[in-house]
Amino acid sequence: MSKPRIIFAGTPEFAAAHLAALLAAEIPVSAVYTQPDRPAGRGRKLQPSPVKQLALEHNIPVYQPTSLRDETAQAELQSLSADLMIVVAYGLILPQMVLDMPRLGCVNVHASILPRWRGAAPIHRALLAGDAQTGVTLMQMEAGLDTGPMLAKVTTAISPTETSGELHDRLAEIGSAMLVQQLPALLKGELVPEIQDGSLANYAEKLEKQEGAIDWTLSAEEIARQVRGLNPWPVAYTTLDGNTVRVWMAEATENANSAKPGTIIDTSKRGVEVACGTGSLWIKTVQLPGKKATEAAALLNSNTHPFQTGTRFE
Repeated sequence: MSKPRIIFAGTPEFAAAHLAALLAAEIPVSAVYTQPDRPAGRGRKLQPSPVKQLALEHNIPVYQPTSLRDETAQAELQSLSADLMIVVAYGLILPQMVLDMPRLGCVNVHASILPRWRGAAPIHRALLAGDAQTGVTLMQMEAGLDTGPMLAKVTTAISPTETSGELHDRLAEIGSAMLVQQLPALLKGELVPEIQDGSLANYAEKLEKQEGAIDWTLSAEEIARQVRGLNPWPVAYTTLDGNTVRVWMAEATENANSAKPGTIIDTSKRGVEVACGTGSLWIKTVQLPGKKATEAAALLNSNTHPFQTGTRFE
């Protein structure tokens, strides 16, 4: 039997982890599709995606169309005569014509237990919602957004202190291992599709910077989830004496208090305690304007820190 012609489509680090796993398992990848180079850094120079960088290191042909609705791009893809296209966080819509091109269609590794979170930011939305577990799903792609039949799943518990960055890295490992493990059965047509229950679906909207603004009238638990879910981007923030303070790590308590939400009620080696709508929040790691993120307890040793008991975050 000849080796299957596999195309990999992906863009960010999460996708690169899956491509790396395929290559480590000596699974041949005929071509890579990734988004066009984007300007990044202070110089705004064009930077290749993590997937492109990895593909070039392994001498894999790279294609970067701005759209797969374009007839020229479609003809180019058709000429590759793929048996299968594996899609992981690619970022471009695949029209039906493209989905039908590979002999075995297109499959996607999605960072959620479908149909729980469909869409762009399933990892962050799971944390923000307080989900106890999440995972990855291998799905046969169809025209709808993450609506296709599920081929395999792996579930994992979410740690009470886990940030979206940490969960991202863990799910990248889990998804990569699942993809390599399930690929032989997939190529043989042995995986049994499971239809999604659309009534259980939620849309994981793309994150916006303004979602980082802390509303201190919410419960301490909700704010702690916000802090974890938005770390490392866009990072939860608040205002103190007109200055923006970014909160990188925090811990919720059920400490009952009568202080107005946002009021600093204690400072100690544990950090900075702030009254919330319900309970209180211990700020553990904080970033002041123009400074690096620092443990709050370390800042309290300075004579110039702004965290005075009785002052209030806006």
